[in-house]
Amino acid sequence: MDTPVRPSRRDLFKAGGAALAVAALGEGSPAAAAEPVTATGPTLSPTPFGIPTAAIPEPGAAITAVRGDRPAGWGGQTRAEVVARNGVVATSQPVAAQAGLRILAEGGTSADAAVATAAVLGLVEEGSASIGGDSFALHYSAADRRVHGLNSSGWAPAAWTPEYFRARGRTAANGMPYTGIDSATVPGAVEGWDQLLKRFGRKRFDVVLQPAVELATQGFGLTERIHHDWGGAVELLREDPDSARTFLVDGNAPPLYGIFRNPDLARAYRALQRQGQDAFYRGEIARAIVAKSRRLGGAMTVDDLAAFHAEWVEPISVDYHGYRMHQLPPANQGFAALIMLNVIKQFVPVLGCDLAKLGPRSPLFWHLLIEAKKLAYDDLNRYNGDPRFVPVPLDMLLSDAHAVELCRRIDPARAHPPQVPGAVNSGTVYLTTADRWGNMTSFIYSNFDTFGSGVTVPGYGFPLQNRGALFNLDPASPNIVAPRKRPFHTLMPAFVTHDGRPVLSFGNMGGSEQAQAQALEMVNMVNLGMNPQAATDAARFHHDHFHDRLVLERELHELVGAPLAAMGHHLLPPSSSSMGGYQAIAFTPERAGDWPAPTGANGPVNGIYRAASDHRKDGAAAGW
Repeated sequence: MDTPVRPSRRDLFKAGGAALAVAALGEGSPAAAAEPVTATGPTLSPTPFGIPTAAIPEPGAAITAVRGDRPAGWGGQTRAEVVARNGVVATSQPVAAQAGLRILAEGGTSADAAVATAAVLGLVEEGSASIGGDSFALHYSAADRRVHGLNSSGWAPAAWTPEYFRARGRTAANGMPYTGIDSATVPGAVEGWDQLLKRFGRKRFDVVLQPAVELATQGFGLTERIHHDWGGAVELLREDPDSARTFLVDGNAPPLYGIFRNPDLARAYRALQRQGQDAFYRGEIARAIVAKSRRLGGAMTVDDLAAFHAEWVEPISVDYHGYRMHQLPPANQGFAALIMLNVIKQFVPVLGCDLAKLGPRSPLFWHLLIEAKKLAYDDLNRYNGDPRFVPVPLDMLLSDAHAVELCRRIDPARAHPPQVPGAVNSGTVYLTTADRWGNMTSFIYSNFDTFGSGVTVPGYGFPLQNRGALFNLDPASPNIVAPRKRPFHTLMPAFVTHDGRPVLSFGNMGGSEQAQAQALEMVNMVNLGMNPQAATDAARFHHDHFHDRLVLERELHELVGAPLAAMGHHLLPPSSSSMGGYQAIAFTPERAGDWPAPTGANGPVNGIYRAASDHRKDGAAAGW
């Protein structure tokens, strides 16, 4: 039988018309057999170029195409790492990354770039983070070769006691107010920015806030993700006239791809440029915060703001197969990731289970990680509180002996419920920066939930956070509310070193997702050998500790969902909405073993930075 000859591209080009389609596709193909196009012409999309309409406000939701593959590396990786030597920024908004890069190009350090990036995020993702929120940082200083911790989480007003809330109808049974003025603690973000610049920066507010001032005045376009998140807060924003006036357009979220301006926030940033952080804690912004609080019957005073200071703290850490993961101490939840990693280290000696050999297509791989997460979060919910008020037994919690004890509780064949429930939502941004001198900054800040308390400071264009909702009114809780106490905090920037040398600055915003995601990402990179971009592109899980419910991303759910359910896990429908957003920068010296350093007065660092950004957000890494 003769083999049919497929026409050459030159023959096809000459043929044209229907004969071309049949010759190229074959007579039996569906396309060849399709009905001819009628004289009326083809059907066209009502949203060409993805431009939304009133009837179709989110055109991307209707796409049915399959995605293409990468020609190199892992096909599931969404983008290449950004490789650079003079400086790099990774965060959840491209315009914010560009602002940080601008400061690096102007001679700023990673600390300067972090604040510039954060200020723009406080505009373009103001639902997630703003100067009305809190901030935390881990900063690697090439000068002293140490990782430094900065806790700038705000504290409770001096009037906040259990009795204060009981008089307002709040008890251990119905808990703290979730929104409104009595959910707002003192905002710590600006004080954290100021401390970071003073200790590790070369610039001041007049320079690093300028990109955000310009953008707030000129306006920025709303992306699909930001528009989606903004829409979920409309009802909350309508409750406060100042919030509605600042953040809504005709009573609704600004339209997809619409241009949004916030001249009031530009005014706040200009006040910081002129007067420094005093404008926020002792000056005009402080007075506006207190006046708004009083109008709503709140308790915040000028003294609550003026007395607040960020704290430089010693990071806590554990060794994970030769790599030391650093976190901030309580009341931050970072120690949950460290406990989880410690338990994972015991899988081989205690359970005889090797994650690398099991691989991420194995149901047992995921079962073990989820069970380790439950044990770590039990400890988190049992012990976490402000260490100025309650002792947190970190030596015991981070010991190998405790990890062995916890690991022995894991049944490789069966899921077990959490013992100390806790639930946390999210509304956070994470960023990381690195400069030509070898400094690296891991930085996170937040309103807590979307638009925080829903209370906006008039004339200054920002909402107050609702972090106070994470206090407890149970007298037995280490997190019971008290004057000038810091609440349980989810924000947890991470940093990884090897023999003291910096390896990775990274984080994963997303409320209670943060610790479980960071531990998984370490497994992806250390056990499975993924690069920092692949580590976030791989599917994640989210376990809700309060309801004992498990969410997997779609393909992972299809792969291992049924076996996990058979093991006793309570699965919800697949989703990525609770997986948060990751950013990372890895450093590799040109000569193995070198500490990071510049190669000359104006030269690049003595190695390369590799930056990654999560596809689940609008993120971008940018370098030069």
